[in-house]
Amino acid sequence: MVERENNLDSSGFARRALMVGVVGLALCALGAVLYRGPMLRSYLVAYNLVLGLSLGCLPMIMLYHLVGGRWGFAIRRILEAATRTLPLMALLFVPLLFDLPELYRWATPEALGDPAIVHKAVYLNVPWFIGRAAIYFVVWILLAMLLNFWSRRQDESDDPRTAGWLATLSGPGIVLFGLTITFAAIDWIMSLSPDWFSTIFPVIYAVGQILSGFAFTVGVAMWLAPRPPLDRVLTGLVMRDLGNLLLAFVMLWAYMSFSQFLLIWCGNLPEEIQWYLPRFNGGWQIIAMALVGLQFALPFVLLLSRDIKQNPRTMFRVAVLILGMRLVELFWQVVPNFDPGDLSGHALEIVGTLVAVAGIGGVWMAAFVWQLQKMPLLPVHPIPPDGEAHHE
Repeated sequence: MVERENNLDSSGFARRALMVGVVGLALCALGAVLYRGPMLRSYLVAYNLVLGLSLGCLPMIMLYHLVGGRWGFAIRRILEAATRTLPLMALLFVPLLFDLPELYRWATPEALGDPAIVHKAVYLNVPWFIGRAAIYFVVWILLAMLLNFWSRRQDESDDPRTAGWLATLSGPGIVLFGLTITFAAIDWIMSLSPDWFSTIFPVIYAVGQILSGFAFTVGVAMWLAPRPPLDRVLTGLVMRDLGNLLLAFVMLWAYMSFSQFLLIWCGNLPEEIQWYLPRFNGGWQIIAMALVGLQFALPFVLLLSRDIKQNPRTMFRVAVLILGMRLVELFWQVVPNFDPGDLSGHALEIVGTLVAVAGIGGVWMAAFVWQLQKMPLLPVHPIPPDGEAHHE
């Protein structure tokens, strides 16, 4: 019997997270006054990390509605609560629009004289950049609203047609998600270096955002695993399913990242290799090696173990490790576009990124916890059959 009540009481945690977030955002505002450029870069890194916690959960919900499974039943409410924070992320995107020329070289008046940029001006211009961002958020928020609305209807009435509507939306919804996040990756990250291009990078960004969202979801699920009602559904089999899915996304991220590196490094074309050269010198190569070891190799080895996947504490630590390395990866992707010098010269960006993560992440976490408390921690309908098969 599934409990209809949500007995999760985390109001105190939410208030503390909100306080940390408000203080962090206030420090970000002060940092923007004193060190405008470094603070905006730091905010961009932190924003993309926290956005993944919301946005990365969206395709996972739609995947569950298409294929089903106990793994999705157990974490569905966590995924849905995360997607309901997307309006907040749209609001937190606004500070990035205050000074686009500070972030994007194509937005400066000097770009009109750069032959490598001027022919892209039809796409890379401020009004169209803002318009596309508005389209992305409208699509993402609309998908989240419809998925959450029909999920509530399913709890209230157990109408079998509701499951059909959710599945019908999820197919085209995944396609829309793929299209919008591809262009978002080009706009927000790739265009930081407007004379560089890669056909694989948007896929790397999309997989990274899904990895962030799913790692966060697994972390929350493992944290709640000893508590009712999740203690009854997060069985060893379900935790192994979640661990296997997390392993699959880690491997997919590694495959895409290595494919881009291999193609560009072997091609050795000046217009392509320029992106990697500053990231393999001046101390940045240490971050590159850390990403290989800590975002792929170590999670890969750990998630191969059945015992680790069935241990909530260890799985929680693996999820935290992946999220931490996602922040490092985004810093490695963004900051060298502005100053390809030594890593040691970017102390302001490092401190600013940590402050921005505390600010954006604190406010987001408070919103997430409040959303998670609004609905039962498990769906009321449909209850998966006890005899449902599991495959490792």
